[in-house]
Order: sequence, then structure tokens, then C-alpha cells
Amino acid sequence: MNHKIYLKLNTDLSASAKVLSWFEQINQPVISHKQIWWQCQTLLMEGFVNIVEHSHKHLPIETPIEIEVSRTQDYIEIRIWSQGEPFDLEQRLKKTTELEKNIQERGRGLKIMEAIADDLSYEKLADNRYCLLIRKHY
Repeated sequence: MNHKIYLKLNTDLSASAKVLSWFEQINQPVISHKQIWWQCQTLLMEGFVNIVEHSHKHLPIETPIEIEVSRTQDYIEIRIWSQGEPFDLEQRLKKTTELEKNIQERGRGLKIMEAIADDLSYEKLADNRYCLLIRKHY
């Protein structure tokens, strides 16, 4: 089994519900472990919100965000392509306090993603976009 879906949308937080409902189609056949599915939804939404609120903060709403999700027999892989300022994910994660001690807003979403993703990276591409890659095994 190898299934792939793709979505392109504007930099707009109000599209969150659309992103989640689009994502539902990758859950066929249904992942029997509900917590894994919930974690995949959380990873997708944290990634999307981070791109909108941070990477694209100073960009026009028309700036595209592209999302591709692949599902194999072993894992779900989420790729979110964005534009904007350079960002060092590993450095940010090192600087951000652990979740239990992190009462401030900044970096909480990244720590949540780090805690539940099996693989997490943010790479600059040759075309000057960035790709947030999230992988969750089930």
C-alpha cells in the first residue's frame, strides 16, 4: 500500500478545518490505533499553524502553502512546503525549554511535534522554499 494526497492553499489559519477534512482521506483503510491517528492530525495541524504564524508571518495571504501526505504500510509522512525567513529547527528545539516547563507560547508547538513525531526536519530546498518533513510510524 502506498497512497499519496496533495493540497495547495493560501497562508490562512481559517483553512485549518479544510486541511483536517482533506487529511481524512489518507485514513483509508482506517488506522486502528486511534491515538496514532490523533497524533498524525496533531502533527499536521501544528506544522500548518507554525508555517502560517511564523514562516509566513510577514507574507501576503496569497502566499501558497503546499502539503503532501504519503501513507505506506508502516508510516505516514507529511511534507509542508513554505517560503519565508530562514529557520533552524534543531537550534530552536535545543533553545526551547521542555514541554512541562514551557508555559509561554513560543516553541510549544515545535516541542509537541518533536515529542510525537518519529522524524522531524526543516530543510531549505534549491528553489528557496523550505520543506517541513514529519514522519510517524504506526
